[in-house]
Formats: sequence, structure tokens, C-alpha cells
Amino acid sequence: MTLTVPDTESTTTPQDALDAAVGFLRSQQDPAGWWKGELATNVTMDVEDLLLREFLGIRTEQETAEAARWIRSRQRPDGTWAAFHGGPGDLSTTIEAWVALRLAGDEPDAEHMRRAQTFVRAWGGVEKSRVFTRIWLALFGLWSWDDLPDMPPELVFLPRWFPLNVYDWACWARQTVVPLTVVATLRPACPLSFGIDELRSGCPAPRRAPLLSWAGAFERLDVVLHRYSRRPLRAVRRLAMRRAAEWILARQEADGSWGGIQPPWVYSLLALHLLGYPMDHPAVRAGIEGLDRFLVREETPGGTVRRLEACQSPVWDTCLAVTALLDAGAAPDDPDVLRAADWMLDEEITVTGDWSVRRPDLAPGGWAFEFDNDGYPDIDDTAEVVLALRRVAHPDPDRLRGAVDRGVAWNIGMQSRDGGWGAFDADNTRLLVTKLPFCDFGAVIDPPSADVTAHVVEMLAAEGRTGSEACRRGVAWLLDAQEADGSWFGRWGANHVYGTGGVVPALVAAGVSPRAATIRRAVAWLERHQNPDGGWGEDLRSYTDPDWIGRGASTASQTAWALLALLAAGERSDAVERGVRFLVDTQCADGSWEEDFYTGTGFPGAFYINYQLYRMVFPISALGRYLGHAAGHAPAELTENTAFAENTAFTENTGAAR
Repeated sequence: MTLTVPDTESTTTPQDALDAAVGFLRSQQDPAGWWKGELATNVTMDVEDLLLREFLGIRTEQETAEAARWIRSRQRPDGTWAAFHGGPGDLSTTIEAWVALRLAGDEPDAEHMRRAQTFVRAWGGVEKSRVFTRIWLALFGLWSWDDLPDMPPELVFLPRWFPLNVYDWACWARQTVVPLTVVATLRPACPLSFGIDELRSGCPAPRRAPLLSWAGAFERLDVVLHRYSRRPLRAVRRLAMRRAAEWILARQEADGSWGGIQPPWVYSLLALHLLGYPMDHPAVRAGIEGLDRFLVREETPGGTVRRLEACQSPVWDTCLAVTALLDAGAAPDDPDVLRAADWMLDEEITVTGDWSVRRPDLAPGGWAFEFDNDGYPDIDDTAEVVLALRRVAHPDPDRLRGAVDRGVAWNIGMQSRDGGWGAFDADNTRLLVTKLPFCDFGAVIDPPSADVTAHVVEMLAAEGRTGSEACRRGVAWLLDAQEADGSWFGRWGANHVYGTGGVVPALVAAGVSPRAATIRRAVAWLERHQNPDGGWGEDLRSYTDPDWIGRGASTASQTAWALLALLAAGERSDAVERGVRFLVDTQCADGSWEEDFYTGTGFPGAFYINYQLYRMVFPISALGRYLGHAAGHAPAELTENTAFAENTAFTENTGAAR
């Protein structure tokens, strides 16, 4: 782990750093009012884009060359490709990158290809890759469909109360699974001019799991499904395929995407193509054109490179940017703030989506993550948009208040039975789908998480609803979710630093005393995990290896998360001063911060994101609150020698609310 040691001779003040950062952030705003930083992921996005275009017959030499340059540039000296910056080599990512470079014309005996092959074989070969990687290989005849889990399209017929129905899956998973049932049923094999023998280890297939286990039971069910797929009830299967196509088409967004994210997007296009929809069909054409808008092209010394964003985050980036500006002391009617507020108000979602399956009587209201994703507003974005908008002095206060009230009501209605909040759905907690052989690619359900629940609780507190049943149950959920070491798990950010950085401000805002034992244990955890350079960092390996919890190279965003928690807890300690100094001394000349390390999470243990604007919005909020510029966010008065006492009355009352 490499740490940057701050320059102790620096004369730059926190206010200087804040002013420079605010100037940079303002310069990044689009004239329409929004902010959007690039979402960097890993090269599987670029690989699968090329493979999709190859399968559809639309791949060009230019885009292949540009994507191949990018993929080669991401290979590490050991021959591997990783899932995140600084992480270990990833078997499936390396296999997919190798296949894409073969498609681009790289020979298997080239030195960089041989290094990749050596790693793949040493780690079990293509036989040990994830299911999704082998599905892509099967599309080109490089893997047998017989050796993949069967996913029958009849899944769409299962009623909503029945286990394994499509609404038991998280929204991102169900949008992927439904089109994949079509693809896996039709079993295409588009031949390529090369094979993958270089990537095979020859290892025998693993033994079946014991019958009296979930894995063993589903393995045997898979055998039955494969037999049925060879001789299905033809009328039922035809109807299932038609119903699946209708389901897919009904969920295409205005920008041509499915859910605004890459996985369901590419599989939906594959499914429609295999069902006979021509390339000039409006849905297919819109899908391809929409993907083009997610491409990033960049000039490098080696030529133009081309990469694909897995998703785009304008709503999330914009609400966090507005909060950051207001925390830095911008006026509530600042022109940049008002332009952003107008844009966010226009983005309010007023139609129902899949979330209404479990909340049929709930009126719509809320915001999604992306430019166009009316089918899937999310609870996290809605909470943060409300927190930003309610601080704006808008010239049409009735319009703003109406949107805020609808967002608050929708979020309250999306509370799960246990008192917490998930990201997109309520009560999406059935674990049975996680046992399927198909589900080795990350999170497939959307249960409540500490970070999302904290943002909703903080929103309710800001709206003066700390006494409401929803808020009190949310607080109780958070108190129960605290880890034994004093931290909270971070579902959508890395990791315990993110979770703790979100929960502490929410609990304090909701009335938990900064002196409460819950808060003091969280403060102690943060202080124990501060790096020698004054910053905080947590490696993404903490999701799979507990030794990494709270450990990692310092980053601007994670340092800011820790500071936001400490400031909310009333700390004016050496830890806070050193954290602020880290931000000041690592700032770039243009007012930004560099941050190569990924601090965003897509699927814990599988897929991670580097949000380009995290390095800006969170440090600005932290510095602004440290300097006392943020109205309503003045740090509580608490000194090191204060006797800490648990706010037992509040804790008992919130517990009773459950």
C-alpha cells in the first residue's frame, strides 16, 4: 500500500482548498444544469460491447481497434486484468479480455497474450470462470450450452407469490434474467475464426454437491430443466417466449436502454435479435444508438481509445454537487444551484414501475440514477435529491415543495417490513434465488442496507419527521445493523468507511446523542483506521477478505466520508485536523483531487465503480462543514474530556417502534 505523505510546510488553508474545489466543481456543470462524471469500471464492458456487435454483425474495424487499445492499456505486468484499480488479477475478466483481443487480431503467441494465458491456466482455466463469461463463450460456440445452468422462459409465468418469480430478483437481475432465458433457450452459436484451447486447464468438472444442500438440490433441478428443454411443451414454450419478449419491450427506456445499465441492455438486444427482430426495428435501433451515447473516446499517444460506461449517474452527481455547494456556503438561490434544481425537478418520475408490484397502492414520486430510467426510480437517489432540493430557495416554492413531498411519501412507502430500505424495491429479501447455480455473478436481491437506510433517515430528520414511525423504525434498524467493531457495512460504497460515514450523520440528525455509546464506538473505529498520512482508505477486497476492512490507500472521497461522520459526532480532534490537512495537501493545482482507486460498489465482491465526481463532492462537503459554512450542519459541541452517556430513552423508544 502506497501512502502519500502530506507536505507539512504547506501554507494552503482549508478555506483556500475549499474555494479552489468549488471553482473546479462549478466549471464541470453542464449548461442544462446537471453534473455527470464518468463511471469507470473494468474492461468487461468493452469486451462485451465488441462481442455484442460481432454477434449482431455490426462490429467495425475502427471501433474494434479503439476498444482493443483501451483493453491492452488496462493489462497489468503480470498479464492479468483486474476488476478494480490496484486489485488482484481477475480470472473471468482476463479471459474475456483475451477473447476480445483475439477478435481484434492479437495472436495467442504474442508476449502479452501468453502472460494472460499463463495466469488463466494457473487459476483453473476457463472451466473456473463465472457463468456470465461462459455464456458469452457459448454464444460463439466456445463453450457448450449443455454445461451451463438452464433458465427456462416459463419463469415469466410464475405468480408473484411463488418462489423464484421474476420479482424475487433485484431489478437489475430480473431485467437480465428474463432476456437470458430467451438466449439460453435458443442456444445460438456464432462461430469465430479462433478457439480458446490456450485457456483450458483440463481440470475435471467438480463433483456434485450433497443432495441435502441447496446447491445439491438445485444442481439436480438443473438436470431436470435441461431434459425438459430438450422436449418442452411446445405451446407453453412458444407462449413463454412471446411473453418474455413483451416483458422486455415494455421495459425499454426512452434512451433505448434497459434500466440505464449495461447487463440487461446487451442481453435484451441479444434476445430481441434471436427472436427475429430486425436491426431496423425501432426497439433494436434505439438500443444500439443508446449504447453509442455511453461511449467515451479519448486521444492517447498510442491513438484513440474507446470505452463503454456501464451506467451514467447525472441525477446522483447533480444532487450531491448541489449539496456540496450549499455545504461550502453557496447561497440557496445561487444561479448554479437554481439551474441544477430546475433540472432535477424536471427529472422527477411520475409513473409507476416494477416497484409497484409490492406497493400497488403507493403513488409514484422520486428520482432515478440516470438521464432516462422512468421504470426504476431508486430510494437512495430520491433521499439525496430531497436533501438537496429542500435547501434551495427556488422561485417557484410550491413546485419544489410538491416534488419534495412526493419524494418523501414515496420513500416512506418503500420501507421494508424490517424497518430498513433497499435501493429499488421493498421487501426484496427472498434468499432462495441466491442459491441457483446461475447466480455466481454478484448481488441478485436488493435487501435493506445501512447506507441507503441512513440516507432516508437523514432525509426524514431534515424534514422534521424524527418522531414518525418510519424514521424511528429506520433508526432502530441502523442501531441493530452496527457491526461488533463499531462500523457499518457499506453496500454501495467502499465499504465500512462509506457505511459508517453515512450512518453516523443520519443517527445524530435523527436525535441519537453524539455521546451515545453507538456513536462513540463508531468514532473509535474511524480513529483506529486513520492512515499515517491523515487520510482514510478501504480496499475493495474488504468485501471478501475481512483483513482488509478499514484498510487501504488513502483517497479523497473516503477521507471525506470519515470526516463527515466525525464532524457530525462533534469531533474537533487531532484525527479531524489531520484528515482535513490530508485533503488540503493532496489537492491538485486545478482544485480537484486525483483518485485512481475505486470507491463505488456495484456488486460486492464482483463489480466496482470509480465515480469521477466522488473526489470532488464529498471533500467539498467535508471542508464546508468543517469550516462551519453549511447551514444546519454545524458540528455538535463535544470535547475530548466530555463524559459520554448513552441516550437510553431514544434507543428504547426506537426499539419499541419495531
